[in-house]
Amino acid sequence: MPAKILTDKDADLGVLKDKTCAVIGFGSQGHAHALNLKDSGVHVIIGLYPRSKSRSIAADLGFEVFDTAEAVEKADVIFLAVPDMAAPEVYKNEVEPQLTKGKTLLFSHGFCILYGTIVPPPDVNVIMVAPKGPGHIVRRMFTEGKGVPALIAVQQDVTRSAKKIALAWAKGIGATRAGVFQTTFREETETDLFGEQTVLCGGVSHLIQAGYEVLVEAGYQPEIAYFEVLHELKLIVDLINESGISGMRFSISETAKYGDVTVGPKIIDASVKKRMQTALKDIQSGKFARAWIKEHREGRKNYTALLKKGEEHPIEKVGQRLRALMPWIKKSNIKGAQAAYELEKEKKSPK
Repeated sequence: MPAKILTDKDADLGVLKDKTCAVIGFGSQGHAHALNLKDSGVHVIIGLYPRSKSRSIAADLGFEVFDTAEAVEKADVIFLAVPDMAAPEVYKNEVEPQLTKGKTLLFSHGFCILYGTIVPPPDVNVIMVAPKGPGHIVRRMFTEGKGVPALIAVQQDVTRSAKKIALAWAKGIGATRAGVFQTTFREETETDLFGEQTVLCGGVSHLIQAGYEVLVEAGYQPEIAYFEVLHELKLIVDLINESGISGMRFSISETAKYGDVTVGPKIIDASVKKRMQTALKDIQSGKFARAWIKEHREGRKNYTALLKKGEEHPIEKVGQRLRALMPWIKKSNIKGAQAAYELEKEKKSPK
């Protein structure tokens, strides 16, 4: 049965009237939610630790900025917009002591709730509003009068208004313009992790690197290899995004189509699907979460080493040089608060 799509008519922004909404953190999602809600007429305050570089940025964008605990104390709805691994400590030290009966704790990802790194008290609402796009896109679409689809979920409904609050928040950030789907913390987390690991990030990045290596090792020029396995990927993904896989195939050559349907299944074969199923089982059982939590607690040595190895892959140097020759490719800083500040300044500056 198809999921019900919730839109503007299903959400009442008035639910947030006379409420104070605190955004804890001002990174990718935090800055986007805060700015969009503020533009929607919602009273938003920002909670940050005392030495945060984002304090002056948020203040320059018109927000009242408080230490995290004070922001939580003042707020009715608290959005914990900090990374999964940082959230438990922030929650324990700054948020939990100020959570009084009837307040609403909001997340944009279910990891901490599903895997128990945060256990809210039973007398508060616990909800999720998870846009299906990075923060800078959530902000950009909103300013263009559009929106990014989002998922909502209710884990605890103490006030009997938790879903209405989630929908109002979704409307405030522009998500109901595009469509909102109701899910659960478990479904959102497990499917999100699976998509990231096997297709969107882990799958794509390693497929690109492997294709590049095969071509270069066979004697082809690195620049040609880069164009064929990385640069043109955006063109294909855009077609898929706009028209689906079949639509993409309609737009490419017959030779490309034939290679797609005959060679593709030999590369991404049953053994790949089997390993995907193993990855999903590791997510469902909590094995992946336990490994990531352990890695974080032990200083992230392996994580850091693997990222560094990726940064040193030859395709990165070739790509950096080639992108410099392509002025039509937008070079943008999308790192959270600084990006928010720069984008808002750009909007306000005279043309």
